[in-house]
Amino acid sequence: MMKHPVTVNGITRWLETGENVPTDSLETKEHAVPVLRQEIGDVLRDVRQRQRRTLREVSHHARVSLGYLSEVERGQKEASSELLSSICGALNVPMSLMLREVSDRIALQEGVHIPDTVPVDLESSFAPEEFGARIPDEVPDDFGQLAGSH
Repeated sequence: MMKHPVTVNGITRWLETGENVPTDSLETKEHAVPVLRQEIGDVLRDVRQRQRRTLREVSHHARVSLGYLSEVERGQKEASSELLSSICGALNVPMSLMLREVSDRIALQEGVHIPDTVPVDLESSFAPEEFGARIPDEVPDDFGQLAGSH
């Protein structure tokens, strides 16, 4: 019997022709559920490719096996925070910026608008200097600029 691919919630499975898939589990555009590990993998792959770097090079610098990094990029493995930190370090991208891009992608899928600026009422109630935080003089405003700066 022949098999064909069926994608449910971002996971592709091969089903035999004629095998029924429950309709309540089929992914629709209106009800697509973002999968965090896939979004993280997509962002990491995009950054690596924009830098024109190979999986082998990044896996060496991140001290992670090439196969595991490949699985993380394809959204097949859930990476620990330590591993994500190592990969981001190898890519010279702050993890916070990578996670911001992931957050923006998920918000877009969910149809949620996230403002680029902090609301005035929230800004006035939080003074980071009081807590010893340093506000950087210059922060890249474009993820693409940072990703391509290697």
